[in-house]
Amino acid sequence: MGGRSQIGITLLGLGVVGSGVTRALVEKAESYSRRVGVPLVIRRALVRDATRDRGLPLDPALITADPEQALATDCDIVVEVMGGEHPAREYIETSLKQGRYVVTANKEVMAKSGPELLAMASGAGTDILYEASVGGGIPIISPLKRDLSANEITSLRAIINGTTNYILTRMSREEISFGVALRQAQELGYAEPDPTNDIEGHDAAYKLAILSSLAFHTYVRPEHVYREGITHLTPRDFRYAAELGYAIKLLAVARQDGGGIQVRVHPALLPVDELLARVDGVLNAVQVEGDLIGRVLFQGAGAGALPTTSAIMGDVLDAARSIVQGSRPSPWRYTADMAVRPMSDLVSRHYIRVEVSDRPGVLAGIARCFGDNGVSIASVIQKETDEAAQTAEIVIMTHAAREAAVQTGIAQIGELEDIRQVCGVIRVED
Repeated sequence: MGGRSQIGITLLGLGVVGSGVTRALVEKAESYSRRVGVPLVIRRALVRDATRDRGLPLDPALITADPEQALATDCDIVVEVMGGEHPAREYIETSLKQGRYVVTANKEVMAKSGPELLAMASGAGTDILYEASVGGGIPIISPLKRDLSANEITSLRAIINGTTNYILTRMSREEISFGVALRQAQELGYAEPDPTNDIEGHDAAYKLAILSSLAFHTYVRPEHVYREGITHLTPRDFRYAAELGYAIKLLAVARQDGGGIQVRVHPALLPVDELLARVDGVLNAVQVEGDLIGRVLFQGAGAGALPTTSAIMGDVLDAARSIVQGSRPSPWRYTADMAVRPMSDLVSRHYIRVEVSDRPGVLAGIARCFGDNGVSIASVIQKETDEAAQTAEIVIMTHAAREAAVQTGIAQIGELEDIRQVCGVIRVED
C-alpha cells in the first residue's frame, strides 16, 4: 500500500467527538501531513441528519446519511465514533473486510467483540485501533500492547468513569445525596439524561473487560466482570469513611489470583493517602502493577471532545504511517486461557453500616453471625442514636475474609430480631 499521495478517511459519526476529529484533521492538516508524509483527507462523513448545519469546516457535499454510500467511498481509514453496539459493529466489520484500517472509540463493541474484530483485521492484513475506548485521552491501550508487554501484569486498579467519579467527589466534599449530585452532573453535561450505564457500572465494566484482556492476554467478556453501582451510597458513608481514613471510589479491579483472574467493578474504600484516592472530579486513572515495572499510574482527562480526539488522532496517525510505509500490522494475540474466579472467592475487608435496636445484646448477636462463618470483626463504632425510636447506627469493619462468608453472615444478621436494617456494605481495597 506504499506510494500513496493521500490518505483518505471516512468518518462514521459527527457528534461531539466526530466534530473534534474533523476540526483536528482540517486545522492541523499541515502538521499531520509532515508527520505522516502525505496529506490526510476526509472523503466522507456519515450522520443521521445530513441537512443539519454543524458549523464544521467540512464541505457539506461530503456529508451523507446513507451508510452504503459512506462505506462504499474509497478510503484507507474508517473512524467510527457513533457509539453503541449496533449498527457500529456491522459497519466496522464491513470496513475491515474491505481491507481498511479502523479507528474506534467504541468501548461496548470492543468489550463484546474485540477478539473477533482483531482476528478479522489480521486476516484482512489491516488493523483495528481503539486507544480512545478506555480513559479518553489517557494513553493506556498502547502501553499495555507495547511498552508494558515484557511484564507479567499482576493487577490493574482503575477509576475509569468520569461521571461516577464526579458524583462521588461531590457527595464526599459537600455531604449531598446521590440524587442531588447526579442532577449537578447532568446540569454540567457530565451525566447523560439516562445515566444508567454510568451509575450502575456498565461503562466501567466494558472498559475493564478491554484492559484486563490486554493485561492478561486472555479474553475477558463484560459478563465475566462482577458489577455494582453507586446508587446505594449515602452522605453518611462518606462521612464515616473519612473518619476512618478512607475515600470512596467506584473502582475497577483486575488481579491475578491463584492461576485465574478476578475482575470486578464496585464502590470501594481506599486509604486517603493512596494516589487513586486523590483522583477527583471527572479525571480517570489506571494503576498497573507488573513484575518488571513495579507500580505505574496513568492519569488524565477520561472523557470530552479534546481528550478523546487526542487518542483517536494518535491512532489515525499510526494507521496512516503504516499505510504510507506499506508495513503489515502485527496482530494482537490472546495467548493465555485464564479462568475468571467467582466473586465469592474474593478475600477482602468490609465496611458494614447497620441500624439496630438500641438495647443490650445486639452486638453479641452480630458477632455470633459473623463468627459462625469465620469472619473476624476488627472494630465496631456506634455513630448515631435516635432516642425517640430507640435505635442506633453502628459501623463494623471486618478483617479480611472470603466474600461468600461475609455475605452469608450479613444475610443472617439481617434476620436478627434487633436488626432494623443493613444500610450499606462496601469492600475495603487496602
